[in-house]
Amino acid sequence: MKKLKWWQQLLYQLGFVSIALFVIVPIWGMVQMAFDASVRGWPLEFRLFPKEFTLDVFRAVWERPAQTLSFLGTLRNSLIVAGGAALIAVGFGASAAYAFARFRFPGQQFRLFVLLLVALLPAVALMTPLYILLSTVGLRTTLFGMMIVYAAISMPLCVWNMRAAFQAVPKEIEESAFIDGATLWQTFWKISLRLALPSIGVAALLAFLIGYSEFAIGWLFVDKPANVTLAMAISGLQREVGISSNLAAVAIMMSIPVVIVFIALQRYLLRGSLFGAVEE
Repeated sequence: MKKLKWWQQLLYQLGFVSIALFVIVPIWGMVQMAFDASVRGWPLEFRLFPKEFTLDVFRAVWERPAQTLSFLGTLRNSLIVAGGAALIAVGFGASAAYAFARFRFPGQQFRLFVLLLVALLPAVALMTPLYILLSTVGLRTTLFGMMIVYAAISMPLCVWNMRAAFQAVPKEIEESAFIDGATLWQTFWKISLRLALPSIGVAALLAFLIGYSEFAIGWLFVDKPANVTLAMAISGLQREVGISSNLAAVAIMMSIPVVIVFIALQRYLLRGSLFGAVEE
């Protein structure tokens, strides 16, 4: 490996520091604003530390981040909707991804192109058909209906991610299972699916984050406060009080479950993001 000169090392380090500051400074500004009792509206200056340290902001948003629900109530709705969307997207997407990876059938490339096209479309393009469909079957204003919405948005990306993972599973392993008498379902369930599990975990996390953080489309499918998610509560709070300590506190509290999940699964997520990078 070629050794870099001192000025090249310096440029690389300056670049890394710039990227780190670009990410860390806004997060730190939000954290100090959440603990600062002197902030009453739009912050007029950036401070490294709170001017008037307090925990009252967190107590207030814990009791009532939305109009009628507590923080735990909105968090429960978010976890139900995002978790359900991830299960639907991965459950149905895994079989489609395996079919695209292992089988050859007429129109396969065209279907892959359509799938990619849908994945690249803005989510707002799906609002009208999903609204009509869920209204017809009577699920538009339910949490289950919101699960279907976010699963439909995230499934194309999940299928593409899992397809690459299934392609990276050596065919010789599956052929050995067939020789030993395994059926197609047994091979898929006990071999291919387990070997591709890290990438499936990445796809599930992606679908979960879409359902957990999206709020603009979700408002179309909510008609009562009991179904408001945490992301919607933050959106409503921003319209009501603007940029404030309350909004920063709710944003921090909303991020905690995602950070915990990522820390707990980071080793598997890293393996899944690399799995399938080289296709056959």
